Amino acid sequence: MTQTDLLNVSYPSMDVAREEMTKLLSERKPDYSLPRPLYNDPLLFRIDVEEIFHKEWLFVGMTSEIPAKGDYFTVEIAQSPVLIVRDADGSVNAFHNTCRHRGSRICLEHRGKVANLVCPYHQWTYDTKGNLLYAGTEMGDDFDTKAHGLRPVNCKTAGGFIFICLADNPPESDFDEFLSTLEEYMAPYNIEETKLAVESNMYEKANWKLVIENNRECYHCAGSHPELLNTILEWDDTTDPRAPADFLAYCDRMAKEWDAENIPHQHKNFGARNRLVRMPLKEGTDVMTIDGSAACDKLMGSIKNNKLGSLRILHLPNSWNHMQSDHFIVFRVLPISAQETMVTTKWFVHKDAVEGVDYDPEKLRQVWDATNDQDRILGEENQRGINSLSYEPGPYSKTYEFGVIDFINWYSEKIQQNLSGK
Repeated sequence: MTQTDLLNVSYPSMDVAREEMTKLLSERKPDYSLPRPLYNDPLLFRIDVEEIFHKEWLFVGMTSEIPAKGDYFTVEIAQSPVLIVRDADGSVNAFHNTCRHRGSRICLEHRGKVANLVCPYHQWTYDTKGNLLYAGTEMGDDFDTKAHGLRPVNCKTAGGFIFICLADNPPESDFDEFLSTLEEYMAPYNIEETKLAVESNMYEKANWKLVIENNRECYHCAGSHPELLNTILEWDDTTDPRAPADFLAYCDRMAKEWDAENIPHQHKNFGARNRLVRMPLKEGTDVMTIDGSAACDKLMGSIKNNKLGSLRILHLPNSWNHMQSDHFIVFRVLPISAQETMVTTKWFVHKDAVEGVDYDPEKLRQVWDATNDQDRILGEENQRGINSLSYEPGPYSKTYEFGVIDFINWYSEKIQQNLSGK
């Protein structure tokens, strides 16, 4: 069976797989990596998709990617195509990218602009609110167009971030509180006045959880990321147990500068899932470029200080982000199969910045192109080692890998909670 078969077909063995998933997670050793099947078994991967990516809020993109009516982009969540479109009233709507006639995809391009959404198969036509406008006289006089609009996808925006949830009843808990804080922290950037400068998609032959685990620690940074370490400080934030006194003093000094300019920076946690914190970069550097110098001549929004460090935003299960003074970078992780993941990286600058004049795309992306590829190799070798019959879960460092522990605990609890229906 291929991975595609496993996502599309219902198997009696799925009940057995769910029981096995529950058993593996309930019996796992605390602060240790997961058992091998949770990283490479196709049936357990399907459960990840159904219980995490089909039920939880996912980051998909930024509102400035679709600035005007009819602008859209598409995304595929484990073979569920979704389109995100800007409506005439300025709102951002999300729909299943599937025609209500015979199921064809409607928007075939990754991004574009439309007056209406027209299915290329039989020209059924929908407006940007998802209403069916035209299905042809062939459907008969008694055909009810109102009953055949596009299926909506739950969609929320805050601070320029777009989140969707494929579940009929999406989880709330503290998500709205996180969105409110995100709106506050992103206000200085005025995201509607930014534009997408560069985008890349990287396909990593590793389970999506290994991609996130790698991101949640910098234990590996010194040996793997020379370009990144030109500017970034390896300590996660001021609560990092490894943080030395001089680092904490530096953070305190920069915090006073940010306070004077009303730049939000305090560490905010919303469970293990969502986090915001502004952290300084190495002294003498401005942004995450190869030499730490400016990436764009135009600062963002109301920002006047080019030494804002990086506003780090975490959203599990699929995103981490770095907001800086003259550009920002967002990362999106989407699972493809038990051992393949797509990592999308997007770089944004001020909407009036001119390529080749105000910014050089190569300089903008150099550090993270290198870092992404280095992480890809690490993740793929991690996956190959885990596939070995000799693999058994190993211990995480509570000092260096506490972020990984937080992620694995969140994942384990969320899967068990969703499987039990609680």
